[in-house]
Amino acid sequence: MKKILLSLGIMLGLFMGHAQAPEKMSYQAIMRNGTGQLLVNQNIAVKVSVLQGSPAGTLVYSERLTGLTNANGLISMEIGTGTVLSGTFSTINWPSGSYYLKTETDPAGGTNYTIAGTSQLLSVPYAMYAKSAGGTGGTFAIPYTNTVNNASTLFSLTNDGDGTSVEGINNTMTSSIAPVRGIVNSTTPGGFSSAVRGINNGTGGLGIGIWGSQAGSGWGVYGVTPTGLGVYGNSSGAGTGVYANSNTGTGLTATSNNGIAASMSIFNNANSNNVLNANTLGNGTVINVSSSGSGAGVFSSTGSGFAVHGITSAQTSAGIIGDNNGAGEAVVGRTTSDIAGAVVGRNDGGGYGVRGFVATNTTGTAVGVLGQVGLNNSKGRAGRFENLNAANELNNVFEVETNGNGNIPDNTQGNAASFLVDNTNSVGAAVRGEVNTIFGNFGAAAVFGVSSGTGGRAGLFYASNPSGNGAALISLTDGNGNAITANAGKDGNGVETNIDGAGNALYAWVPTFATGRAGKFNIFNDTNTSDVITVTTVGNGTAGNFKVDRVTGTSPAVKGEVNSQFANFGTAGVYGLSSGTGGFGGLFYASNASGNGPALLALTEGNGNGITANAGKNGDGVEATADGTGNAVYGWTPNFGVGRAGRFANFNAANGNPTVHVTNVGTGSVLLLNHQGPSGNIAILQTNSANVARVDRTGKGFFNGGTQNSGADVAEAFDVEGPTSDYEPGDILTISTDSDRTVEKSSKPYSTLVAGVYATKPGVLLTEENIDSELIGKVPMGVIGVIPTKVCLEGGKIKRGDLLVTSSLSGTAMKANPKKVKIGQVIGKALQDYNQNSVGKIKVLVNIK
Repeated sequence: MKKILLSLGIMLGLFMGHAQAPEKMSYQAIMRNGTGQLLVNQNIAVKVSVLQGSPAGTLVYSERLTGLTNANGLISMEIGTGTVLSGTFSTINWPSGSYYLKTETDPAGGTNYTIAGTSQLLSVPYAMYAKSAGGTGGTFAIPYTNTVNNASTLFSLTNDGDGTSVEGINNTMTSSIAPVRGIVNSTTPGGFSSAVRGINNGTGGLGIGIWGSQAGSGWGVYGVTPTGLGVYGNSSGAGTGVYANSNTGTGLTATSNNGIAASMSIFNNANSNNVLNANTLGNGTVINVSSSGSGAGVFSSTGSGFAVHGITSAQTSAGIIGDNNGAGEAVVGRTTSDIAGAVVGRNDGGGYGVRGFVATNTTGTAVGVLGQVGLNNSKGRAGRFENLNAANELNNVFEVETNGNGNIPDNTQGNAASFLVDNTNSVGAAVRGEVNTIFGNFGAAAVFGVSSGTGGRAGLFYASNPSGNGAALISLTDGNGNAITANAGKDGNGVETNIDGAGNALYAWVPTFATGRAGKFNIFNDTNTSDVITVTTVGNGTAGNFKVDRVTGTSPAVKGEVNSQFANFGTAGVYGLSSGTGGFGGLFYASNASGNGPALLALTEGNGNGITANAGKNGDGVEATADGTGNAVYGWTPNFGVGRAGRFANFNAANGNPTVHVTNVGTGSVLLLNHQGPSGNIAILQTNSANVARVDRTGKGFFNGGTQNSGADVAEAFDVEGPTSDYEPGDILTISTDSDRTVEKSSKPYSTLVAGVYATKPGVLLTEENIDSELIGKVPMGVIGVIPTKVCLEGGKIKRGDLLVTSSLSGTAMKANPKKVKIGQVIGKALQDYNQNSVGKIKVLVNIK
C-alpha cells in the first residue's frame, strides 16, 4: 500500500475570561491519501505530544485523540480532552521556554501511527500564563486621576501588622519633591483644617502624631508661612507644646535675619510661673550668653524684683570672681621666687585648692586654667601634679572631667583633656604613660581608658591626615604576652573593624621569618552554638576568599572538619547553603583549561557514601554534563575493588517512572555494554530477583517467557539482482538462477522458484552478517508470517483463504487454480478480499509450499 500523506492545518485557540480559563486547545486537520483524495467520514486517531525546548526536546505532555472526518475530510479535536498518556496539561509552564507540538496519526483510527509532524507553538498558547498571573479583575493604570464628591473617606487601608499602611517613595533628585502630598484647595477653609493630619490614639508618653526625619543636615519637619506660624505646637493640658531634644547637638536653635530669633511670653497676670526654665545636671554654665555687637550679653529689667538674681548655698561656690572684658587677665599672680608659687590655692576642707573656670565665653577660646612654658625662652614644665603620700592610693594624682557634649565636627575640641605635640619633626609622644609593676591585674596599665556611660569609647585612636600613612594604633610586645587582648563582657564584639576605602577591614599577616598563624579563632564553651566565624557581605564580592598561592603547594585553601558521631542535617566539614531563589549551595570550579585535577573529589574511608545527593522537589539528585569528549558520569571499580561501578534502584512501589531513563539525540548508540572479562554475561534481567532474560558474552539471548516482536513475519536478508532501488515491499521474490544466495522479482506465473515476499515490517530478520553490518545491497525477504503482498486479478477475484501463486506481472501474485498447482508454487493464503483492476496489496499468510 502506498504511504498515506496528510495535509495538516493546525488552529490553536485559547479562551480566557474572568472566570477560570478552559485547559484545552483547538486542533483541526484535513486528511488526504497518497493520491490527494480526501479521507471523508473516516475514523482517525492522533497522538499529540508537547515537547519543550526543541522539536526533539523533553516530553512534558501527551494524549491520544480520536475523531471522525466530515464530508470535506476535516477533523476537529480539542487538545486537553483526550486520553492522557503522560503528564498533566493544566500544569504546563507555558512562559518557561519554547514549546513544540508533535502529531502522530493513524488514518485507520488505531495506534499504528504512520505519519508524524512537529511544529513550534507560537504566541497564542502562552496566553494560558494569564491564569497563573491571577488575572481575574480589571486594571489600575498609573497615573490614576479621579474626582469624586463624597463625604466618606475615598481611600482607606488598614494594616493589622507592623508594616506601613501607605508609603510614598520618590527617587528623583528634583527640588521641592514630595512622595506624599496633601492639598487644601480652598482659600478660606474651616478652622484647623490640615493638608496632612497625623493622629496617634495611643495614650502612652512616647506616641507621635507626625514623625519627620531627614538623613542629612536638612530639616526633619519644615513649616513655612508668610505671616502665620510655620510650625505650631500646642498642649491642651499639662504637656509640652513643642519639645526639642538632642543627644550631642543643640536641642533647639532659633535664628532670624531681621526679626526676633525667639520670643517667649506669659499673657496671664495671675501666672507666677517662670517664662523660661533652663537646667543642667552637669558642671557647665546653665545659660551662656555672648554678643559680638554693642548690645548687652544679657539685658534684664524688672519693676520691683531682681533684674538678675544668683543664689548659691554650696561651700564650693566662688568666693572671688575676676572679670575681664578686654585683652588682659582677670586674675594674675606673679612671683620671682624659685620655691614659691605665683598663685597658690590651698584647701583645708573638701573644696578646691585652685579652681579655674570659663564663665561666659562661648567661642571656645577661653581657658579655665592655662599653664605655659617657653615664653622668653624659658624652660621647665607647663604643669606638674604629684602625690607625695604613698598611702594616698584611693585618689587619682590628676583628674580631668567634662560634662559637655564635645564637638562632633572637630574632635580636637570639647574633650576632657587634649594633648598635642605641634612639631612636624618631633618624635615625642603627645601622651606617654608608663607603669612599672610585676602585676598584670585589671587596671595596671600605662594608659587606662574607661567608658562608664551607656555609650562612648574607652579609647579612640584617629589618624586624621588623609595623606598620612601611619597607623592609627600600633601595639607591640617584646614578651610572650599578646600585643592586643580584647574581651566583650556581654553581647558586643571583642574586636570590630571596618573600612571606608578599598583596604582590608582586618589584615593579619605573618612575616617571612615567622612560623605562626595569620589568624586563629576558637570557642572553648561546649554549650555555645554560635558560629566561630561569621562572614557576611551585601555586595557582589566573595564573602570569603581563601587561596594557597603556591604552585607546588599540597595544602587545602579551606579545610573544614567536624568530629561528631551524629550525621544529622548540617553536621558537615563544609556546609554550603543557598537561601535565595538562585545560587548554588556549593560550587567547585577547576578554572585552568590545562588542568587535569577534578573540580570535586569526595572520598570516604568508612562505610558511608562518597557523595550523597538528594533533590527535594522536581530537580535531579545529580546532574552531570560533559562539554568535551569525556563522560558526564563515569563510574568505575578499581582492580582491587569488589563493588559495583553503578547501581540505580527505585524503592517506591507506586513510582511508575523508569529507574533509568537514557535519551540520545545524536547519531551514536543510546546504550553501549562492553564485556571485557573472561566470563560472565553481557546483561541479566530479573523479576523479583529471579533471572528471566540473559544475553551471554557471545551475544546469544535467552528469554524464559519467549519473545514478541512488532512485526508479523519472519524474514531473512538476501542479495538481489540489480539495484535495491528497483524493489519495494510487497514484491514476490524468486530464487535467482544466475547467482548464489540471490533473489529477484517473479516474472512468470506458477513459478516453482518462488521463495518469499519483500517484507514490509519483519518481526524477526535473519542474516548471516555481523550485527554491525548495514545490509547494503540486501532486502528482507519474508518467508513465513503475515506480509502485505502485491496482487492482481490475473487469476480471478481473490477471496479470503484463496491460494496465491506468482503471476505474469513482475513481483505480483494472483489467485491459484488448485488443479494446476504443483509443489513449491504456492506463496500462501489470502487474508483479505481483492477485486480491483490495478495492482494492489493485501495481507497474505505467507508459507511457501
